[in-house]
Amino acid sequence: MKRSLFAVGVAVVVMFLTAFSLCVGALRSSLPVFAAEDRYCIVIDAGHGGIDGGVSGRKTGVKERDLNLSISFCLKEILTDAGFSVVMTRKTEAGLYDTTLRGFKKRDMQKRKQIIEAAKPTAVISIHQNFYPSSLTRGAQAFYLAASPKSKLLGERIQQYLNSVYASVGVKSRSATAGNYYMLECTEYPSVIVECGFLSNAEDERLLNTEGWQKRLAEGIAAGVLAYLEELSVLST
Repeated sequence: MKRSLFAVGVAVVVMFLTAFSLCVGALRSSLPVFAAEDRYCIVIDAGHGGIDGGVSGRKTGVKERDLNLSISFCLKEILTDAGFSVVMTRKTEAGLYDTTLRGFKKRDMQKRKQIIEAAKPTAVISIHQNFYPSSLTRGAQAFYLAASPKSKLLGERIQQYLNSVYASVGVKSRSATAGNYYMLECTEYPSVIVECGFLSNAEDERLLNTEGWQKRLAEGIAAGVLAYLEELSVLST
């Protein structure tokens, strides 16, 4: 029954993405709703926080930490409405360190790991924003741990749908890429880092500052998670 629900959900999501007309209501209606005892757990990690603002927009000065949190809440709402159990590592503007004394970044990362390990999730999605010396570079990109086949599959499926979202504004597709970041290496659970756009690019920055684009990105990520789970179901039979 679960497999058939996933198949229906994926088919509907593909239809919306092909038409480049994603919307929150449409995606939510297409996602399967799980029984309480059968729910998948997704950890959403909003990168940075507090005095660790991450990168900043070239035009507006918007902080990565704030965009990460906003997109994470959008994603949480979509997945929760679909019946997923969702755990967020960061729920406020603050970081996860106790003090800003030396070593606060390491303590922040360790706390995120503790939350992930306690949740025992099906997948971990770490939300970030990108920055590049060239202001022409655009689009979203997913990173995965090369040694983890499940992480690679998750990253590739999320990348597929985010490429469709950005294609609607004329941005060329990017490829999911292996990375050696702490958030990918700190746990055995399938994990990806999603760089939602480039704050070094004026148009990406403009879009990322809008609620509508944040929701579209969250929809794309959710569609990728759904496709990943559906493919795992098929591969395991």
